[in-house]
Amino acid sequence: MTLSPISKRLLACLSMLTLSLPVSAAVIEEVVVTAQKREQNVQEVGIAVSALTGDQMEQLGFTNAQQVTAMAPGVSTVQPNGEANYSIAIRGVANSDFTTNVESPVAVYLDEVYISQMSGTGFQLFDMERVEILRGPQGTLYGRNATGGLAHFVSKKPTEEFEGYVKLTAGSYSQVRAEGAIGGALSDTFMARLSVFANDHDGYVDNRFDGGELNDGNDQAYRLQALWAPTDNFDILFNFRGSDQDIDTGFFEHVSANIEGVLTPGEVNQVLGYIDNDGDPFEGSYDSPGFNDLETRGYSATINWDFENFTLTSITDYSTVERDYIEDSDASPVPLFNFFLTTDSEQFSQEIRLTGDTNSMNWVAGVYYLDLEVDDSNGAETEPFIDPLSDTPAVSGLDNPYETTTESWSVFGQVEFDLSESWTAIAGLRWIRDEKEHDYVVNAVDFIPGTTLRNGNPNILATIASYSGDREDTEMAGRLGLNWDVSEDVMLYFSYNLGVKGGGYNSPVFPLNPPLDYTDDVMSFDPEKLNAYEVGFKSTLMDGLMILNGATYWYDYDNYQAFQIVGIDTITTNADADSHGAELELQVSPSEGLDIIFGAAYNDIDVSLGGGTPETTSVQSPQWNLNALLRYEFPLFDGTVALQYDAQHRSRHYFSLTRLDTVREDGYTISNASVSWTSADEQWSVMGYVHNLTDEEYLVQTFDLSGPNVFGLVEQYYGRPRWGGVTVSFNF
Repeated sequence: MTLSPISKRLLACLSMLTLSLPVSAAVIEEVVVTAQKREQNVQEVGIAVSALTGDQMEQLGFTNAQQVTAMAPGVSTVQPNGEANYSIAIRGVANSDFTTNVESPVAVYLDEVYISQMSGTGFQLFDMERVEILRGPQGTLYGRNATGGLAHFVSKKPTEEFEGYVKLTAGSYSQVRAEGAIGGALSDTFMARLSVFANDHDGYVDNRFDGGELNDGNDQAYRLQALWAPTDNFDILFNFRGSDQDIDTGFFEHVSANIEGVLTPGEVNQVLGYIDNDGDPFEGSYDSPGFNDLETRGYSATINWDFENFTLTSITDYSTVERDYIEDSDASPVPLFNFFLTTDSEQFSQEIRLTGDTNSMNWVAGVYYLDLEVDDSNGAETEPFIDPLSDTPAVSGLDNPYETTTESWSVFGQVEFDLSESWTAIAGLRWIRDEKEHDYVVNAVDFIPGTTLRNGNPNILATIASYSGDREDTEMAGRLGLNWDVSEDVMLYFSYNLGVKGGGYNSPVFPLNPPLDYTDDVMSFDPEKLNAYEVGFKSTLMDGLMILNGATYWYDYDNYQAFQIVGIDTITTNADADSHGAELELQVSPSEGLDIIFGAAYNDIDVSLGGGTPETTSVQSPQWNLNALLRYEFPLFDGTVALQYDAQHRSRHYFSLTRLDTVREDGYTISNASVSWTSADEQWSVMGYVHNLTDEEYLVQTFDLSGPNVFGLVEQYYGRPRWGGVTVSFNF
């Protein structure tokens, strides 16, 4: 691998600075996590975990999931169709399928509640207690689909003390961002906390067609929590949360590709008769600007009841996601092709677990239930024609409604047993029963204003195809581990994990052509199984001022769920795959006021699709992923000034299993910088920041629609340009 100049300088700085003598740490602190469903110091958990407390995120200026994952080795966020939604990639395991009924192999949890819909995971981080990112399969203690790992976001809970904060940001593109929280005791047994968030900014993509802008910001969110603790051994927490987003999105850079699989940027697109060669990825000509209208709601109740020998925990949740999304997929002024998605999902989940311990053993046992009903659709608007029924201009296309229901039961347990003072064994098992039904229809329709346009369009010209299927799968996830406390500050761990991801269904946009057909073999895919072997170490050195952790792993998949784009459709099929890699994670304070975070991850994953197709690399899987952060604090003006620089480097990777040049990102380094001042009493703080300091132009997604038989183009989606701002915070 060839490192960028910025990465080389970071490594050189790291080597020199770690030779200094330790004095104190500003950012490094003990982080307590619940990765194994009980509170533990992260350094005592035999799992590759990256964790940050809310205070650390505040000091580092992190406000969203992308910033947090950028500082975790081998972890990154994935944008399958722009800023409308996110998924997380861990160790080369990712979901780039934007079909909304497909669950990700990297699970996302918010306050112990599983977020099944990828369109519901793009939430902002505000008023957070901590973030835990667990790498590797986590199917034993967590309820759903975590073959790659999981991210658990934990919000701040109500306390007896009256407290809160207000934070205001003014940034690029007329950004105004505000968040705050207030909470405390309302009586001797009742506490509450209200957290709110709002963000608004202009679009950073110019539309030459109508003079408008795309990719603006218009987001609001809230969280109300109420904690009732009538006794010392019983409490119940109610959590009501919601978010809304209404933005203009769906922009893509149009690159001509007249030959299948080959970029031809200097030529006019022979299908559309259009060329975009201005060299600016943040400017285009879109005749039909897209939008994303998203609403999420969640209601949960968590009960903790302490008995003499165990604790009973019950987590009940009901969540909904509603989404209406459309984009100008031909990325041109030609009215040819506008792709859309809709989501209307309802999710109910219930977990009941018991936890206990003895002098030599910790144990967890429980049951988990999930009921998920998805009433979704996808489809496309095509060019206008004259409607023969009304002799008026109309738009034709496809409206493909589908309903997917999932009912899942699981029983799980894990035991952690001390074999001696220095050796601990872990064994866990989860039995899972999944039942799924999928009903899907392809309708040719007229899109007539004043009628339902998407997901149930009544103006049906013809029903082209339909499919109904159901499947019942029984799966087993398991864990065997051995921890060795070499000393008080150093631990080695060895683990085997059997990870599973449930089977599912495809929902292609266009009618399938031979050799593909609407059969179970094409429309359905089997559960994915993963045998994962890992060896790692955790160490706390320099009197607590240095944390050095590392891991190496080998993955062997059975029925790997491989996402492919076939023509202009998305299909998931089962394949064989294997992967291996290693990670290193360092936090150190080598001198007074100086903090350094460094991470390095290597991953090599091979996917074999069979049928004579050569092995390929998984999507969104760079072989090298590096991150570094330098922060220096010093006293000034009756407070503390902090100077910070951080960067993330991703090597070459692909957005499709084809590995063609049309879907390749050659690698990039994104850097950020900030300067902040915090008052001595830590009530006031001011921060100025610049994200994407060098204004790097980098791809986060591409879709290959090349050749005369498709649309003669490649859609390219770029990450955000340089972005600066100032944030003022007040804590009380």
